[in-house]
Amino acid sequence: MESSGELVPFPLLMTCNYRACTIPYRFPSNNPTKPTPTELSWIHVFMNSIPSFRKRAESDDTVPDALSRAEKFAHRYTEILEDLKKDPKSHGGPPDGILLCRLREQVLRELGFRDIFKKVKDEENAKAISLFEDVIHLNDAIEDEAKRMENLVKGIFAGNLFDLGSAQLAELFSRDGISFLASCQNLVPRPWVIDDLDTFITKWTRESWKKAVIFVDNSGADIILGILPFTRELLRHGTQVILAANDLPSINDVTYPELVEIISKLKDEQGKLVGVDTSNLLVANSGNDLPVIDLTGISQELADLASDADLVILEGMVSLLLSMLCYCNHSFCFIS
Repeated sequence: MESSGELVPFPLLMTCNYRACTIPYRFPSNNPTKPTPTELSWIHVFMNSIPSFRKRAESDDTVPDALSRAEKFAHRYTEILEDLKKDPKSHGGPPDGILLCRLREQVLRELGFRDIFKKVKDEENAKAISLFEDVIHLNDAIEDEAKRMENLVKGIFAGNLFDLGSAQLAELFSRDGISFLASCQNLVPRPWVIDDLDTFITKWTRESWKKAVIFVDNSGADIILGILPFTRELLRHGTQVILAANDLPSINDVTYPELVEIISKLKDEQGKLVGVDTSNLLVANSGNDLPVIDLTGISQELADLASDADLVILEGMVSLLLSMLCYCNHSFCFIS
């Protein structure tokens, strides 16, 4: 479903208590003319990512003079971050995760870079598609329903490591690649720092949700080997599933057109995902153009589809996304 461009609040959001960035970047008592330690730490995080973004931009063969434009990107974005360190009110500040992402994307797009991660996304999508049926069969072989769901959730965690917005993960991926199966085996054992999985599974085994909205994150193993096997399990239980993907490219996040194409490649001739009917599966354009999301601004189409959802899942950089109160008869799951 295409986006019309109009952005509206997520219909299940209680906007009076919502903040798009939950990290306490600053408090009212902080000096407005000086950056806080938290703001400085995040500025440094984004500063450290510049070399990997510049490298991706240099190799973008869709942009004329990519080498010189990539150098301009690195210079301009560095200047912006240095400005914010001196004056947090510059460039629309004070800075938070959304502003820092938006400024980076703005510089890239002004220089003609639309999708500097396109090549690596296509490569990783192809690899993950080749493994999809094997991952499905491994999950289907788990007879205990609760254990199967736990394994599917762990698969989401493992897949989400394919996040090239992180300088450390980008370096690891560039050097060694990221193996989905190895990531599954190397997950930190439960209990996790925040671990409500047992509560989720208890609800799952008692009664299926009628409609789920899943805000997806990265391309490659994340969407194909993490989210889609989980989605397939929901479909098996009769849940209608809405997958919400980005409108425009940002880092290696999967976009709406890319997700439509991926699912088309995974379906068999009967339109099924390894034997599971997909008539209850819809892909929606979230209206978002960043690797983080502000739920006060999503596409009208997604808002219409989500208005009667009883399960909402937000996967990815939860610490940058959420501060939400929800109606008691709805379930919200944050997977990061």
